[in-house]
Amino acid sequence: MKEPALSVDRLALMQTFVRIVEAGSLSAAAAQLGTTQPTVSRRLKMLEQFLGLRLLRRSTHAMTLTEDGRRCYEQASELLPRWQAMEDGLRGREDEPQGLLRVVAPHAFGQSQLVVPLTDYLRRWPQVSVEWLLHDRNPDFIAEGIDCAIRVGELPGDGVVASRIGQVPRVVVAASSLLEGRPRPTTPEALTTLPWLAMQTFYRNEVVLQEGGDGRVARFPIRPRLSTDSLYPLREAALAGLGAAMVSAWVVAEDIAQGRLLHLVPDWRPAPLPVHVVYPYARYQPAKLRHFIAAMRAADEVFKLPVP
Repeated sequence: MKEPALSVDRLALMQTFVRIVEAGSLSAAAAQLGTTQPTVSRRLKMLEQFLGLRLLRRSTHAMTLTEDGRRCYEQASELLPRWQAMEDGLRGREDEPQGLLRVVAPHAFGQSQLVVPLTDYLRRWPQVSVEWLLHDRNPDFIAEGIDCAIRVGELPGDGVVASRIGQVPRVVVAASSLLEGRPRPTTPEALTTLPWLAMQTFYRNEVVLQEGGDGRVARFPIRPRLSTDSLYPLREAALAGLGAAMVSAWVVAEDIAQGRLLHLVPDWRPAPLPVHVVYPYARYQPAKLRHFIAAMRAADEVFKLPVP
């Protein structure tokens, strides 16, 4: 009579074991599962007792899989997503998002432009909770327990799936104080005499612009007075008159409208930056992720902003 409950326990214990392996330690697994290290250790011990196998070798400084543990992990990694897909199907939940979605988003873009579509997503699907993590590095999806990441610009390496959701237009701007009474530059050649600021994530030592009429390309080297990996200090430095900069249009649209910054060489544009949702490959993609991608892709107000 107790066997069904025991089977459920085994499945939960197997999920904990997979999380331990992918997180790399009991403490990291406990943090990702929202529980304590002693609880995770107890679950591991129970699974080993159920199976009659030693799955992990642990010492003070290291944790390694036994041969049985390696085989158990490989098969569990296949079994658990299939079980979840079957359970969702039988319960009619294939398209009903629920659970926790952990997302990494770019710091500036994630705390400004993406909040509206994120809020709309949460309102539409009340059974979903989102952990919204803001940083600009590429996450380790497995070790950190991340479901997906929003990346602007260059994609991370192999091993992930990328779904394009839009692009971010960019403009060249500078404060009027930087020009010191000189005419506003209208050609790329006129920009070469200005001091520059760099968004090192996307350009460091060279500016590349494309002419909107016939597609001509102009490029010239720069030696930035300031380089940064964040849009906000780049904008502040431009407002202070320290140099010209290529900036995402959304972050300076109001500054241009209010005259705090000048839109330079308006007939020449930096290439827009592609935006993707990236996530590790899996045979089963949960509804919470599918609908999140759809919500981001439908966010026209974010990706179809008029360029100043």
